[in-house]
Amino acid sequence: MTNELNPSISQFNLSLESVISTALQIPGVKVNRKAFLCEQFKYEDSSLVDLILKKGPVLAGCPRKVLYSKASSVVNKNTITSTGASFVAGLPGGFAMAAAIPADLLQFYAVALRTAQEISYLYGAEDLWSDEILDSEKVTGQLILYCGVMLGASGAAQAVRVLSSSLAQKLLRQLPQKALTKTFYYPIIKSIAKAFGVKMTKNVFAKGVSKVVPVLGGIVSGGITFATMKPMGMRLVNALDEANFNYTETAFEADWQEINKVNATIFADEENETLKEDPPTPPKTEDVNTAVLEQIQRAKKMLDDGIINQEEYDCIKHKLISQL
Repeated sequence: MTNELNPSISQFNLSLESVISTALQIPGVKVNRKAFLCEQFKYEDSSLVDLILKKGPVLAGCPRKVLYSKASSVVNKNTITSTGASFVAGLPGGFAMAAAIPADLLQFYAVALRTAQEISYLYGAEDLWSDEILDSEKVTGQLILYCGVMLGASGAAQAVRVLSSSLAQKLLRQLPQKALTKTFYYPIIKSIAKAFGVKMTKNVFAKGVSKVVPVLGGIVSGGITFATMKPMGMRLVNALDEANFNYTETAFEADWQEINKVNATIFADEENETLKEDPPTPPKTEDVNTAVLEQIQRAKKMLDDGIINQEEYDCIKHKLISQL
């Protein structure tokens, strides 16, 4: 399947959010949690199935080996059965709705999103689509995190483990500024979206997909290979398996430290980009001093909120002071 480029839109910049939003319109990509779990546990006693639907498989007492086996089967099934063009052709209105998004890119994320939802439901995630008033920003953020884990993005696996582990949730409540820790993963979501979405033009994806997602035997438009999607799906399986069955306080501390490190890097990169975008005319000395002081104050607030540690704060402050 060759994806012909329309010159008028070949340079259209795609955001990861828009790709995900469009992919979710493909029939079968949104997973019905109840129907999926009922199918997965159809041979179990009805009372256990009811408990699974209410609390999730983990809290219902399903054995670790059983869930790992089912999750692995989900990865294999979706990889094998969803590689043809017919998967994307099911989009209402054909490809017209996704005119600005290359079919290979759309197909890739459609498979990844369905796989991520099914794996997460096996490990106790709540229904993404059940709320009367859908919090689309929250759902998109959660799906971006899942995709980040599958694509190996920095901080994504750590964030998913912390968000998915009951032990981690208890430890989070013990941290200072606990009311603010709910937002610790926002910078990571933003970073993932920027890294994998912002500059994915039609021709860039066709030529550069192998740099993002190595594919054996050609680009994604030729079929998502088993060798590509399976390890991606298993990254998410392993992250959720560890979070629910083998997570310790030591593991939490390591994950939390890595999250803070990634967030500090994101913060520093954003500050550097802001400085690069300054007007070419040299600002007054007092303006520079004020800007640097404000940035140091922002970093100090991140330290107080527990987003970065003292060492990371000192490093950021030193870099900012050196600009004076």
